[in-house]
Amino acid sequence: VQLQASGGGLVQPGGSLRLSCAASKSIFSINVMGWYRQAPGKQRELVASITSGGKKIYSDSVKGRFTISGDNAKNTVYLQMNSLKPEDTAVYYCNAIDQLAAMYWGQGTQVTVSS
Repeated sequence: VQLQASGGGLVQPGGSLRLSCAASKSIFSINVMGWYRQAPGKQRELVASITSGGKKIYSDSVKGRFTISGDNAKNTVYLQMNSLKPEDTAVYYCNAIDQLAAMYWGQGTQVTVSS
């Protein structure tokens, strides 16, 4: 599975961004897709994930502000990020786990929240 992430950029605190992750195959064949992020000097952490059955998980730090969703027709998963904070600044990575439990990563996309 190849993953193409896009949508990062520079935004002011309180602003919004939407990240997209396009998969090279039907997301029906992928058990879980998610977004991770890694800030400078910190470990990569899970931000949000969605299963093929639609179950969603969010980290406590983004609950109520971020929404993960999937478009099966476009083989794409989105991360809508609202009320962005400076501490959301990181490189965001798309991730997928297929039905054989193989894990795939997309290239990172930089999100910078700054005034």
